[in-house]
Amino acid sequence: MYQLLADALREANGDFGIRVVVITHEGEHFTAGNDIFDFLNAPPHEPGSPVWNFLQEIHNFTKPLLAAVSGNAIGIGTTMLLHCDITIASEKTNFSMPFVNLGLVPEAGATLLFPRLVGYQKAAHILLTGESFSAVQAVEMGLIAGIAKDPKDEIKKIALKLASQPPNAILQTKALLKSDLHEKVKVVMQAEGELFLRALESDEAQEAFMKLAARKGK
Repeated sequence: MYQLLADALREANGDFGIRVVVITHEGEHFTAGNDIFDFLNAPPHEPGSPVWNFLQEIHNFTKPLLAAVSGNAIGIGTTMLLHCDITIASEKTNFSMPFVNLGLVPEAGATLLFPRLVGYQKAAHILLTGESFSAVQAVEMGLIAGIAKDPKDEIKKIALKLASQPPNAILQTKALLKSDLHEKVKVVMQAEGELFLRALESDEAQEAFMKLAARKGK
């Protein structure tokens, strides 16, 4: 899935006929969380891995990137939103970044972008405890732009409005909005990826994975 997303973003970025991209989902949840055993079999943050490629593409995407979110947005389902320009969620959406709970570190530049967004104290509380938060809290933090009964319908309206705007002005404005942190985020993502890979092999991560598997009955 991640490689398909990476490929789609790269193609859309180079297609002058595409002005806006929306990321959404089928089914109840935006993301239910990655399978831990997939992590072990195919480490996700090795350069060239599908997850790594996806995060690079989403970070470097130059056009408006929107998201419509419902249900659970776990792990990368929350961190990826830090790279989206406008996100609309349903009222009952549940966000969480439980990396530390699994003996891991955050990803996608979250350790830089999240505290810049919500303040150090709030970011530290959420990232160090792994506690989830609601859509209302996400709006208050500035992680998402708003809440709608039908996020997909609302984000479609926004996408159509953006697509009707002068394209160069849109591209240049987004570039200016992102310019201050773009290179810094790239460096932080690299550091996070290296630490994530080391953490995967740690005893505390292995213990956390086994406890999670036991709870899921694997």
